[in-house]
Amino acid sequence: MSKVTAIIPASGAGVRMGQKTAKPYLVLDSIPIIAHTLRVFEASPLIDAVILVVQDNDRGYVNGGIIRPFAFAKVTDVISGGEMRQDSINNALSFLDDDHDMVVVHDGVRPLLEHCLLEDVIETARDAGAAVAGVPVKDTCKTIDSLFFVRQTIDRAGLYQIQTPQAFKKDILLAAYKEAYQSGFYGTDDASLVERMGLPVKVVMGSYENIKITTPDDLLQAELIVKGRKSSRTAP
Repeated sequence: MSKVTAIIPASGAGVRMGQKTAKPYLVLDSIPIIAHTLRVFEASPLIDAVILVVQDNDRGYVNGGIIRPFAFAKVTDVISGGEMRQDSINNALSFLDDDHDMVVVHDGVRPLLEHCLLEDVIETARDAGAAVAGVPVKDTCKTIDSLFFVRQTIDRAGLYQIQTPQAFKKDILLAAYKEAYQSGFYGTDDASLVERMGLPVKVVMGSYENIKITTPDDLLQAELIVKGRKSSRTAP
């Protein structure tokens, strides 16, 4: 069985949250958001190692205030992020073990990931080479011009909102990053780097609860999801 490394980028400043505390360390259901995320990977039998990417001046706090207290044994490295998200992932790629041949990338501020989705994405990537979680777009989508007049209504059929986790065979992801930097290309996610090489990326049905916490409203929604999950577990 192939060994799997997870890269968790959590170095964003979180300006849109309007708080001094960075997003990964805000509290959700009494513990930091990033601890929720890491718990999923710590508990998964498919994950062998985790590389956590944070802001350089946060490394001491993360090691002493999160990794050790929560006993995250699979976190092998806590490294500094780069200027952009893609730079942070690129930094982490140099820490991959030689005997690990699968890589999973997951946003540190998507704390509501469920084990079954993580495992589905990994297993799909083992067969397809690259796989991402995604959900169908529900709302009508339109393109607009610079004056905010509608240009076109886009057909919603086949339009998906892509999430993380995203999983790749290691050689595919390494080649995609090498090609991107040689070309000066920055993508909006890791899969876009693979796509531009002409390689297939398969979409796995994600979850509308697998939200990325970016704004205060997202944090409120996450609290409601956690409360609902607790209620469903205790219901007779």
